[in-house]
Amino acid sequence: MEGYDLIGDVHGCGATLAALLERLGYHQRGGVYRHPRRKVIFLGDLIDRGPRIRLAVTIARRMVEEGEAYIVMGNHEYNALAYTHPAPPGSNKRWLREHTPRHNRIIEDTLAQYRDYTNEWEDTLAWFKTIPLCLELDGIRVVHACWDDELIRQLKQRAPNACMDNHFLVESTDPSTQAFRILDRLTRGPHIPLPKGIAIHSGDGFTRQSFRAHFWSANPQQWGDVVFQPDNLPGDLETRALTDTERQRLSYYGPEQPPLFIGHYWCEGIPALPAHNIACLDYSAVKFGRLVAYRWSGETRLNADHFVWIQVPREERALPKPWEIDFD
Repeated sequence: MEGYDLIGDVHGCGATLAALLERLGYHQRGGVYRHPRRKVIFLGDLIDRGPRIRLAVTIARRMVEEGEAYIVMGNHEYNALAYTHPAPPGSNKRWLREHTPRHNRIIEDTLAQYRDYTNEWEDTLAWFKTIPLCLELDGIRVVHACWDDELIRQLKQRAPNACMDNHFLVESTDPSTQAFRILDRLTRGPHIPLPKGIAIHSGDGFTRQSFRAHFWSANPQQWGDVVFQPDNLPGDLETRALTDTERQRLSYYGPEQPPLFIGHYWCEGIPALPAHNIACLDYSAVKFGRLVAYRWSGETRLNADHFVWIQVPREERALPKPWEIDFD
């Protein structure tokens, strides 16, 4: 083993994923992408929004099940599990994740592409339940959105394999619970509510009442010190002072900790390192950004020269050909 190739949020860009794997030196044998000396780690969010969701899931799942890859849970895989899981009796709702117009819109592409493949969808959901929320292996750490030492310690106490069971899934939809705090932080990261009456109208058409914050600033003083998303904060909120309460909402990952790989944050432009031991690999692939990998070969100090990416072409939006799904 030479190392790992960590791949950011695919979001249904299955053809681009295949092209990136080929660029990284992986080739199909027996319907599975393999490399003689390396393995892949997927950072979650295989599904939703893109045109080749089944292809993306098939490629990743086959690699994981054949021992050619690892994967961590993304918030979109978690959302799919909660969206399709009945709520417990007496909870005043039908599903763990209610079927609101917003939630319906997020998952509509996935449901449409699996509509004629009901058994495959049920099997895919069962596989999602086996995906861990975080990984530590060979000197690196991997999580979809945020590494929080204390919450991961609590998770490992409950589930040494860092995987959810049905009880954890149900509990995680109640904001007052430990499971919710773990799941929310690891798959969605820190977020700070905006002032009442102020919202961010994102480029993806969604309106948000909070902003995504990062977790590697040692002594942040104002909102601009921690904001980590492509959308700018409205008005002069960049200079708004962080309150003690807001500061307590943040995690902190120090420069002395092992290399950490995350996705989730819709970065844009040329891949860069936010800290010498942190790499974010989500570069908005499904918005015709870049599908990004980092080639890790044992270094403790990460190097931006180790990013490999493919610009997602407009043709990715074309309907997939049959061979792109049943590619073996």
